[in-house]
Amino acid sequence: MNIPTDPVILLSYVNTKLRDCYSSLDAFCEDTGCDKFDITAKLSAINYVYSEARNQFV
Repeated sequence: MNIPTDPVILLSYVNTKLRDCYSSLDAFCEDTGCDKFDITAKLSAINYVYSEARNQFV
């Protein structure tokens, strides 16, 4: 699956998918085949971390 490479656009894309379609980041990655480490690394570079409680990057 092609996901955005720009971190800011990726943030919006992933948070929207998490809100609308998936109960967790693990479920999103499993379903789409995306690499969890890659996503979290790109988003941590712009100071965002995944919150399990909120099911979004904050």
